[in-house]
Amino acid sequence: MNNDLTKKLAHQMQNFSLSNIVRIMEVCGTHTTEFFKTGVKDIFPSGLHLVDGPGCPVCVTPNEYLDRAISIGKKYNTIITTFGDMIRVPSSYSSLAKEKANGMDIEIIYSPIDALQIAEKYPNREVILISIGFETTSPSHAVTVLEAMKKNIKNFSLLTANKLTPPAVKALLDSKEINIDGFILPGHVSAIIGVNGWKFISEDYNMPCVVTGFENYDLINGTLALLDLITNNRCDILNEYTRVVKDEGNSKAREIMYKVFEKCDSLWRGIGTIPESGLSIKEDYSNFDAFKKFPVPPPLPKGNEDCRCGELLRGLIEPDKCPLFAKKCTPEHPVGPCMVSSEGPCAAYYNYGRK
Repeated sequence: MNNDLTKKLAHQMQNFSLSNIVRIMEVCGTHTTEFFKTGVKDIFPSGLHLVDGPGCPVCVTPNEYLDRAISIGKKYNTIITTFGDMIRVPSSYSSLAKEKANGMDIEIIYSPIDALQIAEKYPNREVILISIGFETTSPSHAVTVLEAMKKNIKNFSLLTANKLTPPAVKALLDSKEINIDGFILPGHVSAIIGVNGWKFISEDYNMPCVVTGFENYDLINGTLALLDLITNNRCDILNEYTRVVKDEGNSKAREIMYKVFEKCDSLWRGIGTIPESGLSIKEDYSNFDAFKKFPVPPPLPKGNEDCRCGELLRGLIEPDKCPLFAKKCTPEHPVGPCMVSSEGPCAAYYNYGRK
């Protein structure tokens, strides 16, 4: 982006005059990190507060999911494949990292296709992909299932906890718990669902919102656009990421996603069960559904009562209001997922936000 234009916008941001306290929620975990990491949050005008939302897929995945994954790995001696963010997330009783240290076969991957290649390499072992993500990554997981079917790879399956973001935002608005004036909406997710996927926020809840990207220019420009809507009492939705996001989104990606997955009710950490906010594998592809292939007794989840990740993901507190933050809970010894994930608000605040 043009540095001179970015500097000009930064100057506008610092000198933007607010007559009242304004609270805006960034839904995306990448936005959370970038607002801190780039220093954009440091040039907010006086009175502007950033509120974290449920935009980190690792963070909103409940303990029950990891408990089940570990139980399956132990009972069926499977190979568990996972992205790096999940490896250190605490479950109720353990973590994938601890289980790996104790001998469980767990492989860190960088793409869903990596998991499929492991299944091809070890045809006599069952390989399970820890399938977690929002609309941005779910299409690639669906492609992997289609590729497994095409190649007739039968020892591969997904343990799905994929989620849809608009229902979570709707659930927060319906709860009437959050006290915010507008939304910064996620660029990556919006590239898939389009601006149209968010229209309900402005039309049904009279809340202004802006879709924006992740560079300094995007963050500043998107925030200024949202402030302009708020101060002028306009409940519109603006797209300030037009180089990536279209009104209709990516229909091909959605087609692939819904070819393999279908909507289902899903449990979100800190929020509860949200109707039709998850993605489960369709019956036509049930041979790739680890939940069905590897039944285990329902785990009895246990959480740390002092960990306040749930309130944080609902936008009710900031990370430093948790009694464990930077004390018992650090990136080296995380108690909750918000301190583990690269998109977690606690990790962002700990690494970039403390003074």
